[in-house]
Amino acid sequence: SCSIWGAESGSPSSRAPHPSTAFLGGVGEGPPCDTALGWATEGPGTSGKNRRVCHAMARLEMGSLWEEFNRLGTEMIVTKAGRRMFPTFQVKLSGLDPLADYVLLMDFIPLDDKRYRYAFHSSSWLAAGRADPAAPGRVHFHPDSPAKGAQWMRQIVSFDKLKLTNNLLDDNGHIILNSMHRYQPRFHVVLVDPRRDSERFAHQNFKSFSFPETQFMAVTAYQNHRITQLKIASNPFAKGFRDGDPEP
Repeated sequence: SCSIWGAESGSPSSRAPHPSTAFLGGVGEGPPCDTALGWATEGPGTSGKNRRVCHAMARLEMGSLWEEFNRLGTEMIVTKAGRRMFPTFQVKLSGLDPLADYVLLMDFIPLDDKRYRYAFHSSSWLAAGRADPAAPGRVHFHPDSPAKGAQWMRQIVSFDKLKLTNNLLDDNGHIILNSMHRYQPRFHVVLVDPRRDSERFAHQNFKSFSFPETQFMAVTAYQNHRITQLKIASNPFAKGFRDGDPEP
């Protein structure tokens, strides 16, 4: 349940700005990693990933809890003000260059082009038409970015500050999602490049990870009562609801 997933091809968000617009990098001493390693490349005619990112590996923390939610059909609350995810997205990193600087970020991509509704009589999600127009694509930077590879590998990396909103006009930097749509979180490791022409190497300097067990349905209120029960039972911050108080 805690398997490591290789990099996806494509830039860190099809709608969000490419991370290269902000920093990017990789000091290119020596050739980049061989593409035969199986890591994604950025389209035809490009060489492989920079050697300082291509060996990066990420293990999803709390994998068994994610699996438990996934079996029920994970739901994540989105609110106007923004709501933290539970389970929290956390990873353990290895394979980074201890002395290189990295920026860590996340984005969320739609899993399909459908909108859904919950059928209570069958306790299942049903497609209910075409997806709403895409919400503005955003990325969430881990607040400790940039930091040395040694620091990132020393402890579990937790995206506990990340919040999900359905407010299309949000100006707090939260991730904007459409309610009743399915999403896949993606995690990106980006090497900070000190070279002036770093843009030329942007496609080599990041690596992306997706964990299928973290897929979820964005909702404004939990639809599946078993999801509600599991959230209350496993979330230490939900103690107030255990006495029978309804979730606000």
